[in-house]
Amino acid sequence: MRVLLTSILTLLMFTTVAQQSEIHWMTIEEALAAQKKEPRKIMIDVYTKWCGPCKMMEKNTFSNTDVVQYVNANYYAVKFDAESPDPVTFQGQEYTNPDYVPNKAGRNGVHQLTRAMRVSAYPTVVFLDEDQKMITGVRGMQSPQQIEIYLRFFADDGHKSENTQQAWEDYRDNFKPTFQ
Repeated sequence: MRVLLTSILTLLMFTTVAQQSEIHWMTIEEALAAQKKEPRKIMIDVYTKWCGPCKMMEKNTFSNTDVVQYVNANYYAVKFDAESPDPVTFQGQEYTNPDYVPNKAGRNGVHQLTRAMRVSAYPTVVFLDEDQKMITGVRGMQSPQQIEIYLRFFADDGHKSENTQQAWEDYRDNFKPTFQ
């Protein structure tokens, strides 16, 4: 009995550590449903399959322990393929990718939701508030230390109080990253 209990506790501890070792990615629809139960901001990683910096960000930033823990605790995280053929319903509107060509190598048609979020470069991390309104998109590869400022700023509603260019610059200039 004692061996069984020890094995179960070890498995539970391993499962908890494993769950925190990766971001809990959702679809947009899953994040919107979760938001209705527990309001949080949404972070959307808009990527493409062919994008080198997107792959680097996945490997180096979105697998970083500090980033994983912070995102899982404060955001609903969505991974969205900017060239996906799948229809998406967002804010009552269906978005598709009418220019998608199956089995095409390299770049493919751009999903309408990608355009609606005003994404024109990959990767871009789009932040939405609790009412699904776009806060902003952050373009380009971000290291854990570079993305930390945005994660904390938006999670803490800094965009509401620090709403001038000068206020943002002061915040940015005084920010001290803690992510390793």
